[in-house]
Amino acid sequence: MTIRIPVVEKILSANDRLAAENRAALDAAGVFSLNFMASPGAGKTSLIEQTVHALAGKLRIAVVDGDIATSLDADRAAAAGASQAVQINTGGDCHLDAVMLHEALPKVNLAGADLLIVENVGNLVCPASFALGTHKSVLIASIPEGDDKPYKYPSMYHGVEALVVNKIDLLPYVPFRMDFFRQGVEALNPGVITFPLSCRTGEGIEPWLNWVIQQVNLKRNL
Repeated sequence: MTIRIPVVEKILSANDRLAAENRAALDAAGVFSLNFMASPGAGKTSLIEQTVHALAGKLRIAVVDGDIATSLDADRAAAAGASQAVQINTGGDCHLDAVMLHEALPKVNLAGADLLIVENVGNLVCPASFALGTHKSVLIASIPEGDDKPYKYPSMYHGVEALVVNKIDLLPYVPFRMDFFRQGVEALNPGVITFPLSCRTGEGIEPWLNWVIQQVNLKRNL
């Protein structure tokens, strides 16, 4: 136990250095980037599909998908219209880290992209600890997960710049106290921008798309 903390700190410090390199590469190319995090089944890939499909004529969107195995998510992103889709298989790791993204970025033609979406591994614990170098982190929550997740996974909710609450079309059928959920979120991340929406029906998707476009434009004007 006496060596555990120094070892963990060394790993995270090395990760942060590579994350800074990743950010520098993205900045040099003028690419805005988002890190999508969520539990399995919350709708990360569905939100990517909806975003890519809706903005394909407005933005050149590249996607890097992280998963333990398969290329299913990258295939879905490509089918939705992503200009580029790269798959990272972690081989069992429960999160992406800056090293993995650093190795994937050379496979992306950054000169041909305005927006890079990184889909992290489905997990509400590990991804919160590893910076990737992306500009903003987005957490996708979903109604079927329950309204207690901000209380159970505070680190994840505390560290994101945007929150998507997916599957709001299920609110009439699933016990979910939105006020209780929002109270937990607000205690951890006051004022975080939140997008209640449904990837299935399209309800609420427009404010999310407008925010993405706004963030890309802000990056362009820096």
